[in-house]
Amino acid sequence: MTLILGAGLAGLSCSWHLGHERCLLLEKDAKPFGHIAAEQRDGFTWDPGPHVSFTKHEYVRTLFADSVGGEFDEYEVNTGNYYRGHWIDHPAQSALHQVPEPLRSQCLESFLQTRTAEPGTAAAPQNYQQWLERAFGPAFANHFPAAYTRKYWTREPADMTTSWVGQRMFYPAVDDVVAGSKGPLERKTHYITRVRYPRRGGYQSFAGKLAAGANIRFGAEVIAVDLDARQVFTGDGRCCPFDRLINTLPLPLFVNLCRGVPDGVRQAAAALSCSQLLLVNVRAPHATLRPENWIYVYDEDKLSTRIHCVEKLTPGNAPQGWTGVQAEVYFSRHRPLSLSPEQVGERVVDELIEMGLIDPAACPDPEQISHHIRYCPWANVIFDHDTVPALNTIWGWLERKGLAREADDLEPLTDWTAPHRPGATTAPLAMAGRFAQWKYFWTDDCVLRALHLSKSKTGASF
Repeated sequence: MTLILGAGLAGLSCSWHLGHERCLLLEKDAKPFGHIAAEQRDGFTWDPGPHVSFTKHEYVRTLFADSVGGEFDEYEVNTGNYYRGHWIDHPAQSALHQVPEPLRSQCLESFLQTRTAEPGTAAAPQNYQQWLERAFGPAFANHFPAAYTRKYWTREPADMTTSWVGQRMFYPAVDDVVAGSKGPLERKTHYITRVRYPRRGGYQSFAGKLAAGANIRFGAEVIAVDLDARQVFTGDGRCCPFDRLINTLPLPLFVNLCRGVPDGVRQAAAALSCSQLLLVNVRAPHATLRPENWIYVYDEDKLSTRIHCVEKLTPGNAPQGWTGVQAEVYFSRHRPLSLSPEQVGERVVDELIEMGLIDPAACPDPEQISHHIRYCPWANVIFDHDTVPALNTIWGWLERKGLAREADDLEPLTDWTAPHRPGATTAPLAMAGRFAQWKYFWTDDCVLRALHLSKSKTGASF
C-alpha cells in the first residue's frame, strides 16, 4: 500500500498516476484539492488566488482539458501594475512611458548605465537585490520589484537568493526598454500570454479527473509519523501502515511530525521560511471596472499586493452584473501583520475604492458591498540564504530513512526535460509538491512530479 499524506493537487496526482486502487490518501479537511480548492459563496466562485493554467507541457494541457470535458476558456491575458495612482502595463520595465516623470527618466538612465558597464567586470550577483539592480538598474529596481518583493515575499531582496528566478521575470533588452520609455511596444514581453481556465467549478475542476475514484480518508489529520516502523498515526486514533510513503504536507510540518528527529534537523526545519496569506474577497453590485486580468500593486503603504476579478477568469464565477475582487495580503515571521483580519479587510476595501476597482457610486445600494476573508497558512516558499543548508540537512537525514536524494533537490526549480535519477520512483519515501519538496512549483509541476514518481509512466514524455 502506498500511503499519501494530503489530498491536494500533488497528492491526487500521485494517487492517479500510481493507481487509486493501490493508494490511500490521508486528508485532514472534509474535501480534497488543498491549495486549489474553490469556495462557492453567494453565487461567486473564489479560488485561493488567481489560478490559471499557462503550461506548455502538452501532457498537462491534455489532462486538464480532459478533466473538464474540453469546457474551458482560453484567452490572452491583460496584466497591469498600479503605482501611486498610475496604471502601468506589465511588465513595467518595458512600459516606462506610463511611469510618471521624473522617475521615468531616472529609471531609463539608471538602466542604460547598468547595461553599458564594461562586460565581464562585475561579479555574479550574490543576492536578489544585486540581480535586480543588474537587470533593471537601481532606480527601477528599488521603486518596483524590490518594493514588491517586500510585499509578496515578505523579505528584503538582499536576503533572498537568485536561483528561483529562472525565466519567471522578464530580463529586458535595451531596445525594448528604450522603445517602451517612448510608447507602447508592438508585442507583449511577459512570459504569460495565453491562459486556460475552467468554465465551471473554479480552477480545481482541472483536477477533477485526478480526484475521481481516489481513496481518500477525510478528517484524518496526521499527528505522528514513524519512518522506521513505517506507520502513520492520525488524530482519530488510527494507525496506518505503509509500504511506501509519499508526503505532500509542508516539509517543516512533516519533519515535526516524524519521531526520533535529531535536534539539528528540527532546527533546519525551523530555518525554512514560508509566507502566509489573507485573501480579501469583495463583492459589489456593479460590472467590472478595470480591463486587467490581474494587477500588481507596488505601493508599500497599501496592504493589497496582487488583485484580480473572479469574473475575468470566466464569466460564470460571479452573478451577472456583479464584480468579485480578490486582494492578496502576505505576511510572515519576517513581516508580521499588526492588524486583525477584520481590520485588514476594511482597509483593503478602502484601497480598492481608492484604486477604482470598487465604486460605491455605481452601486444601486452601496450597503451591498461586502467582503469575507480566507486564511492560507502556507503561501509562498521563501528562498533565502538559509534554505539550501537547511534542505541539505533535512534531506541527508531523510535519506537514511528511505528517501532517494535527487540531482535537483536543493534547487527551487525542476527541469522536466532533464534526466532524473530513477531512485525516487521506487524509494519507500518520497516528497511531492511545492511545500513538501520546498520548490517554486506551479500546478503543472505538481502533475509532472507525480508522473515522474509513477513506476508505470516514468518513460512518458514530459
